[in-house]
Amino acid sequence: MRRAGLPWVGWALGGLFAAFLLLPTLTLLARGLGADFLATLRSPAVLDALRVSLWTTSVTLLVTVLTGTPLAFVLARREFPGRALLDALLDLPVVLPPVVAGLGLLLTFGRGGLLGPGLELAGVSLAFSPAAVVLAQLFTAAPFYLRAAKAGFASVDRDAEAAALTDGAGRWGAFRFVTWPLAFPFLLEGLVLTWARALGEFGATILFAGSLQGRTRTVTLAIYSALDSELGPALVLSAVMVMVAFTVLLTVRVLAARRARLGA
Repeated sequence: MRRAGLPWVGWALGGLFAAFLLLPTLTLLARGLGADFLATLRSPAVLDALRVSLWTTSVTLLVTVLTGTPLAFVLARREFPGRALLDALLDLPVVLPPVVAGLGLLLTFGRGGLLGPGLELAGVSLAFSPAAVVLAQLFTAAPFYLRAAKAGFASVDRDAEAAALTDGAGRWGAFRFVTWPLAFPFLLEGLVLTWARALGEFGATILFAGSLQGRTRTVTLAIYSALDSELGPALVLSAVMVMVAFTVLLTVRVLAARRARLGA
């Protein structure tokens, strides 16, 4: 039996497109993972950027789980007027240009913004601070967790929860021992995507938090800053980002495959 296949032109075009996608990444790795990789990785500018990124993304994940989980549960399980509109609005940061997101944060939480005077009276200054980095990451990245968590809670078998309630587990017990474990693969996948998006955030951060070394200069901002002076740190940090991105993609695919096996 003959199988359908592409003509040689299709193979050639596909190969050119694959090369276009692969060559920049491979070039970054080849240049970044050079003989000076470890020495540059230990430089103060690179270490400061890694430290700021690790700390801020960790706080972003913690806030995302604590606040996003109950919201995702409500959106997945409850019907109320305006639910579809709210759901769409909460997804908006996913497609919103990061610079627009940063401007919105600045106009809301900046010194002259909507909440700025009240925050200033309380002695709180958010713009151009580490807290601004967290807010920028939270605004642009948390919707990825929210979407995954909604799908996870919606996929849980209600009969299993009902059985737990019948056995006297209580609502919190049913959520802790039935709903949460069954939805956990979705939640973990959402956390991985959220962390990756927060780590790569640039536009909203530079507009709302600035680029202060050791305070608000994350990995992506450090790469941009290094391009004006010394290329070495930019290459090393770019190589690190490529390796992190590949690890994240591999993790997400493993989690998705595991989730598919459990659902089969």
